[in-house]
Amino acid sequence: MPAQPETRPIVVFDTDCVLCSGMVRFVLAHERAPDLRFAGAGSPTGVALAEGHGFTQADLNDTFLVIEEGRALTRSDAGIALARRLRWPWDWLAVLRVIPRPVRDAVYGFVARHRYPWFGRRPSCLVVEPRHRSRFIDLEP
Repeated sequence: MPAQPETRPIVVFDTDCVLCSGMVRFVLAHERAPDLRFAGAGSPTGVALAEGHGFTQADLNDTFLVIEEGRALTRSDAGIALARRLRWPWDWLAVLRVIPRPVRDAVYGFVARHRYPWFGRRPSCLVVEPRHRSRFIDLEP
């Protein structure tokens, strides 16, 4: 019997980025339902998912991906997709969608370009609690 395709949304993120790893920890702490899966941008799965949606590994230096319902969302659209999955009061952040995408993406790009100097970069800075380990794809044991 063939394997069933993954139907849960997957977040592909930079595991070396302190800000990105902090975002993942925040989502895990405040999500409404535990339906998200996570993959490192440099992992075999992260690279394959990016390439499958027309992105290179280099593209993942500028954005994270949220892959849901067969499409990849990037930049501010990816952030808004995650905000919609959070519990109150954090779900209100999805209202940022009313701001025109070019403006949202310009702010996103500015922060993304400065994330390492402002927040830092550490190899494997993400420490996953045992209860969440099954939700991380290609996670080293």
